[in-house]
Amino acid sequence: MRTGRIVVGTDGTEPSRAAVRWAAREAVDRGARLAIVHAFDWDWESARYDSGSEYLDVARQLADAVTAAAVDQARAAAPAVQVEADAFIGSPVTRLLDSAADAELVVLGSRGRGGVASLLLGSVGQRLATHAPCPVAVVRGGNDVVDGPVVVGVDDSPAIDLVLATAFDMAARRRAALAVIRTYPGTSERDAAERQHLDEQLAPWREKYPDVPVETRLSQKTAAVALTDASPGAQLVIVGSRGHGALAVALLGSTGRHLLQHAACPVLVVRHPVCPEDRPDRPKDLLESVRRHLPPLVPRR
Repeated sequence: MRTGRIVVGTDGTEPSRAAVRWAAREAVDRGARLAIVHAFDWDWESARYDSGSEYLDVARQLADAVTAAAVDQARAAAPAVQVEADAFIGSPVTRLLDSAADAELVVLGSRGRGGVASLLLGSVGQRLATHAPCPVAVVRGGNDVVDGPVVVGVDDSPAIDLVLATAFDMAARRRAALAVIRTYPGTSERDAAERQHLDEQLAPWREKYPDVPVETRLSQKTAAVALTDASPGAQLVIVGSRGHGALAVALLGSTGRHLLQHAACPVLVVRHPVCPEDRPDRPKDLLESVRRHLPPLVPRR
């Protein structure tokens, strides 16, 4: 059951601070609660014989400082936000996936250090974008742009209705224009047919959202290149994941992967929410990582 809750990961770096600010504004905009998650690895193997628990105390103090700062950042960006923060010992991927189980959105920074880190250039971000059971937003580039369009890529995938519903809703709530990009291989002789098809796809959504200005663009570039080219000056780029239900958790297409690496603005990967019982098994290494660490710290409120 989803409960109007947005989860954002932080490790104290500037990219994660940008993610906290973006998530706080998004939470207020949606009327959702914001849950800030900080997960860090404590070297239990080397410190477990320290009778005074000095290492754990230091780690706990640092974690408390990171989460307290993130709460302050969220409230500064969106004073009306309802926010809570939890600090965990353990795998960042595992902890964020657990926190995302009943969330409507997970938000991450573009990269960081340790903890919620290496987000797009390393394994943590890739795994979260691929395996999260809900939409994932990665805050990149011009995350403070407020007057640019929302950009969305449109194709003929079965998920297109969900992608368009999300795109029109995001544009409407931001009072922004919507730039819809459809790419196709071939020559300009196909323009008329492709434009007609795009107009047909958009017709019911234009009717539902008559106040959203819509610009349509056709491109013979790949979707990844066309959407990346459109990202400078945009508030947000929206792209769909591949598959349905549990399958959507296991597949992230090449367009999404490219945008997560190269877009000049925040990227939202849209997927159908997946119930916990429908989720595929997590990679074995994630489960082993959980077993190697202590239970979570006491949540900070």
